[in-house]
Amino acid sequence: MKIYKIAAIPGDGIGPEVVAAGVEVMHALATRNGSFTFAFDHFDWGGEYYKKHGRMMPVNGRDLIRNHDAILFGSAGHPEIPDHITLWGLRLNICQPFDQYANVRPTRILPGITSPLRNVTDRELDWVIVRENSEGEYAGVGGRVHQGSPLEAATDVAVFTRAGVERVMRFAFRLAGSRPRKLLTVVTKSNAQRHAMVMWDEIAAEVASEFPAVAWDKMLVDAMTMRMVIRPQTLDTIVATNLHADILSDLAAALAGSLGIAPTGNINPERTFPSMFEPIHGSAFDIMGKGIANPIGTFWSAVMLLEHLGEKLAADRLMDAIKRVTADPRFHTPDLGGKARTVDVTSAVIDAIHGANR
Repeated sequence: MKIYKIAAIPGDGIGPEVVAAGVEVMHALATRNGSFTFAFDHFDWGGEYYKKHGRMMPVNGRDLIRNHDAILFGSAGHPEIPDHITLWGLRLNICQPFDQYANVRPTRILPGITSPLRNVTDRELDWVIVRENSEGEYAGVGGRVHQGSPLEAATDVAVFTRAGVERVMRFAFRLAGSRPRKLLTVVTKSNAQRHAMVMWDEIAAEVASEFPAVAWDKMLVDAMTMRMVIRPQTLDTIVATNLHADILSDLAAALAGSLGIAPTGNINPERTFPSMFEPIHGSAFDIMGKGIANPIGTFWSAVMLLEHLGEKLAADRLMDAIKRVTADPRFHTPDLGGKARTVDVTSAVIDAIHGANR
């Protein structure tokens, strides 16, 4: 029997609650499947670790998870610690050194969930956003000078390399080509950002010639927000810079009904390092410990994890179970307007897994 070694990093806030639910569902899925099992290693990194040790994860942290098959991540963010410390100290401290340069965020309207857009269903809103995950405004280049004086200045330099743009662009074109519509939209801001974004446009056109079966167009990021709201049916696969896609994917999740259902995969396509899968909802300290966190985003992230491992049948079984549960309003958590608790949704998904006809 195949044993998949998974690093579980719950992080902060509701992270431990939804990761615990994800582990429970993944064990149930492995039992139902019968051909593989999971071995989870749990790591208590995050805000509380920082308060004890002065850092979000140990110095040798990446060495401890380097040889795992995948990483299941909860959230990073703590109200007592500045956000740039939690982000750079944990999540980006894994993503960037592990070269997880393709951040993949599927968005669709699941059964039983209503979009805030009028009369929009999963036929009109079924997207995948590919976010470049290693460069741009998140490259960490910049600094501050004359701190505390009237002359204080700060810079954040957006760094883009031809190699970085080419590889994420090829990833996005390949992904678009694997989907039924074979349609890609490239998002930039090349009217105002006349250097790096123009390079993005030029590289997109060059890479497009390698994928004649994929239709593609391009949009300025501000116009893209309007298109997502007014003409969602014209979109399918989307590729954008680190910052632009970070913002657009949160809008996409809201348009699909809730941040609580949205998944993410931080992918190292070459598989030199493990890839990391996480819900996008953040630490949500306002509901921590109340037992009402929506675990669907974590379960959907587990679907992506299984797909990455090549377990397509199990991934489909879990996605079917998720859809069966969201279709029933009894299992809607408060973010979806319901009264269900995390344990209710988890139990319902496990029941659906064992009852699925696959």
